[in-house]
Amino acid sequence: MLIDSHHHLWAYDSEEYGWINDQMSVLRQDFLAPQLREIAAESGVDGFVSVQARQSMQETKALLQIAHDEPLIRGVVGWIGLADSDVEAQLESVSGREKLVGMRHVVQDEPNDRFLDGEAFNRGVAMLAQHNLVYDILIFAKQLPAAIDFADRHESLPMVVDHMAKPTIQGGIMDAGWEAGFRELARRPHLTCKFSGVATEVRDAEWNIDTVRPYWDVALEAFGPKRLMFGSDWPVCLLRTGHKQWLDTVRDLASELSADEQADFFAGNAIKAYGLHA
Repeated sequence: MLIDSHHHLWAYDSEEYGWINDQMSVLRQDFLAPQLREIAAESGVDGFVSVQARQSMQETKALLQIAHDEPLIRGVVGWIGLADSDVEAQLESVSGREKLVGMRHVVQDEPNDRFLDGEAFNRGVAMLAQHNLVYDILIFAKQLPAAIDFADRHESLPMVVDHMAKPTIQGGIMDAGWEAGFRELARRPHLTCKFSGVATEVRDAEWNIDTVRPYWDVALEAFGPKRLMFGSDWPVCLLRTGHKQWLDTVRDLASELSADEQADFFAGNAIKAYGLHA
């Protein structure tokens, strides 16, 4: 079985997806269920986790509707205003919806590197456990210190680290600051990590498997094969790689694992982390 633990869907609108800039023209189109089915057929994906791409309740509800109609989508990580005064009402409006498995906030875009310390935000995050929802951590490496403290404040809430906390990747140069913080974050047993979104963090003009291998090695050593999962970050990955090209690269990296470990990495860990129906 193959579960892609991280992808996005959108009906492209320049105002709604303002983060898609002029250098991302390949993303200025619709990526919806028909395109997802094509990717599944090409790469042999059995199921996907759809993740929010803009901070809107409207998008969360739209993703849940798409997931209701599309069997390939096993789970949805949505968005609500976790720091809003009416967060409880927002949560109640979507809680219990079929396939809703978690929530995410785009912390990487927050100007304050200590955004995760916010009292109102933490109060909202603490409510997720009552609804059996996971929290996805989306940060840049510079925000790792705050993420470590954040994870410690919510030891009973399962969390998933998106895109390995986004190191700065350059061939031959390890992001040492990222590595130290990432390894420390991984010591929290209630966290799982996605090996996803890696190619788009490469600063070199070209990349290959040897460019990303050192980061795979760190992620595997830090989280182990029971807390690491495959994700594509499609269609954002198209900025640097195709879905199948990324999958083939990761299959090569993971070939060192045992058959059981590969089964966990490519499906089992995502199923466990998000409580997906196998």
